[in-house]
Amino acid sequence: MTLNLFRKRNCGIDLGNNNTLIGDVNGVLVSQPSYIAFETSSNRVKAVGDAAYSMFEKTHSEVRPVKPLKGGVIADYDSASKMIEAFVNRANGIHSPFSRYDHIISGIPFNTTEVERRALRDALDQFQARQTYLLFEPLAAAMGMGLNVRAPEGKMVIDIGGGITEIVVISLSGIAAFQSIKVAGDAFDEEIQDYFRRNYNMAIGTKTAEQIKIQVGAVSESIQQVPTPMVVKGKDLVEGIPTVRQIDHKEVACILEKSISAIEHAIIQTLETCPPELAADIYESGLHVTGGNALLRGLKERFESRIKLPVHIDDEALLSVSKGVGQALRDPAKYRGVLIQ
Repeated sequence: MTLNLFRKRNCGIDLGNNNTLIGDVNGVLVSQPSYIAFETSSNRVKAVGDAAYSMFEKTHSEVRPVKPLKGGVIADYDSASKMIEAFVNRANGIHSPFSRYDHIISGIPFNTTEVERRALRDALDQFQARQTYLLFEPLAAAMGMGLNVRAPEGKMVIDIGGGITEIVVISLSGIAAFQSIKVAGDAFDEEIQDYFRRNYNMAIGTKTAEQIKIQVGAVSESIQQVPTPMVVKGKDLVEGIPTVRQIDHKEVACILEKSISAIEHAIIQTLETCPPELAADIYESGLHVTGGNALLRGLKERFESRIKLPVHIDDEALLSVSKGVGQALRDPAKYRGVLIQ
């Protein structure tokens, strides 16, 4: 116990819009939804992670659930700080005055302001680590996918997360061209909710919309593995009573058409601004797609048919950033060129 109390530890954080992963040099220790719930009267933390997510959209006036991140960055500092503290303590044990972290590395979107980065740094300062670094998430994702970010060859990474989609061209440990659009998982969920409201006079919750996306989500009507249609439960807006409706992947593909087209347009814009030599490299290596929403059915085939380049979908798209952060955590000196103090 004494040795555990005084030993120095390292911590890697992938602070996602919808899901947060905490790990160390050996891998992921905690993977939880990015939600926290407070008691309204005392403002004490009631639940975090899965427990808070299960309360979302189901609470009464005495419980206040919060989603602290929006658009990939901290929107509610106090809630985010307490949520991070709870997750890190869950992964590594309760933080004591005697324990100290050697290195803490957290991913952050590339298209962030200094104010947004400062908010994350301030939230991490509570752990009093010897060194705290930030790492751009597209670079971390590339490292997690096994790409050599320090080489002079150009690599295009498309990170379709929960709040934003970032498209970057990486070379020599830096980002040579990029596009960032607020079209990602949350926008997909909102479009599904809006579709049910407009077409069926039916209200569904955010969690139900997310389940539709996971169970029958697709970006093309012609896919190889057709999922079983899903029965959706919600509320009839005209009569005010509970109702059900069935939806299949073809309907979801029509709902998401506008958003996926916007991502395709952003990819083409990034290629247009990319230096010719790097574009030649991308022609050979193709597009590397990661992020939780890269798992939508038919995405690889659609991008290949529209953009005419090879497309590689990460097998562990949900873990790519966390794996990249863990890689940097193992040897911070080696990756000092990509780490931000």
